[in-house]
This record gives sequence, structure tokens and C-alpha cells, in this order.
Amino acid sequence: MSASVVYALAFYAATAIFVFGVVRKIVQYAKTPAPLKIPTMPAPVTQGGVVLRMASEVVLFNSLFKSNKWIWIFGWMFHFALLLAFFRHLRYVISPDSFMMSIIGLEIVQSFGKYAGYAMLAGLGGLFARRIFVDRVRYISSPSDYVMLLLIMGIAATGMLMSFVTHTDIVMLKEFMLGLFVFQFNTLPTDLLLLTHLTLVIALMIIFPVSKLLHAPGVFFSPTRNQVDNSREQRHLAPWAAKFEADRKPGE
Repeated sequence: MSASVVYALAFYAATAIFVFGVVRKIVQYAKTPAPLKIPTMPAPVTQGGVVLRMASEVVLFNSLFKSNKWIWIFGWMFHFALLLAFFRHLRYVISPDSFMMSIIGLEIVQSFGKYAGYAMLAGLGGLFARRIFVDRVRYISSPSDYVMLLLIMGIAATGMLMSFVTHTDIVMLKEFMLGLFVFQFNTLPTDLLLLTHLTLVIALMIIFPVSKLLHAPGVFFSPTRNQVDNSREQRHLAPWAAKFEADRKPGE
């Protein structure tokens, strides 16, 4: 079996595991009851305020900025670089003459995304050092925490090596990726650096649904962030508690 077929099948399997796992976890988050009003103070008193608060958390890491500036620098640096790298990689799955290419300005992002790897490695290096040198963080760190950081660092490092040291056949790689959308197994370049990069990406996709990386969708379901501070104006009653109260007989 050729490398093209093996990696095509691996991408299909990893994508299925990733989508199923993340959707399953999101459904689990959504069904988990929040019986108490526990928004972290100071909390917004309107739904619009909650939206703004969530936006500041997702985009600016507001609470992390307030708690630890050094961790905020490394964390925000890594996530912003990851976003740039994501947009840069869209060129492998989007036709260059497509409308979306011009809408999201992929041509402009390419030059910035090429150097995002430096910021990504710097941010990941800071977060890795934090788990080693900060006693209270090292105490609660499990082996999987280190593995996740090393895995993402490996993806960033191999990507940078292909950009600045050993180049791969970009045209052939793009034909392979576009072919996956129509179940066509085109030829994949077989240079070792690219295969290592793709293997690490596939491993990350498989591990993602069972790792702490699920904080990405999980932040939207955090009751300390997504609740309105209106406990005095409106009684908060979880659905299961409401059903229990409705079924309760008078005098019980």
C-alpha cells in the first residue's frame, strides 16, 4: 500500500475521531446541569455583557491577563500564532481563485503566517518551562500535559523546517489535500520531514477529543463565565430541579 493511500485513510480516520469526539463532548457539556449561580465577580448583569465577557476571554484571555502577566504573554503568543498558521494552511484546501481566498485575505496572511512558527515555539517554550520550574504547576502536571506541549512543538518545528530549510513539493501536497475532499487519492510527497509533520498532526487530531485541549470549546460552557449575575432578580433553577419541584407533593 502506497504512502498516499495510508495517509489518506489516516486523515479520514483522524477526522472522524476528531469530529465525533468533539461533538460528543460538546453535547456532554451542554447537558451538564448548572444548579447554582456561580459567575466570577465582577460579573455582567445582562446577556449582552456576558457576550462581551466571553469575547474578551476567547480573544484577549482577559482573566489570565489579570492573574499572571507572564503566562498571559506566552499563552496569547502561542494561540495567536496558531491562528495565523491555521489561516496560512487554508491555502492547501482552498482553490487560489476561489471567492473565499479573497474574502479572508489569505494572500496577505501568507507572509505573516510563515513566521508565526517562531512565536508559536516561543509561546510553547514558555508554557513548557512553566510546568517545569513553577512548583505548584509542576505538582499538578501529568505526563499528558508535557506530551501535548511536545507534540504541538514538534508540529511547529517540522513546519518551520519545511518553510526555511528543506522545502517540499507544495503543488503536489495541495493536490493530495484537495483530492481528499472528493475521495481521490492523489500522490503525496514522501520526504521524511513532511511525513513526520503529517503524522504528528494526525496524532494530535486523534488525541484532541480526550485531552485538556478541549478547553477550546469548553470555555463557552463554563458557568463562571457564561452566567448573568441576576440571582436577586431571577431565581436560577436547573431543568432537573424544576422537574423535581413540579413533581413534589404539597407539604413534602
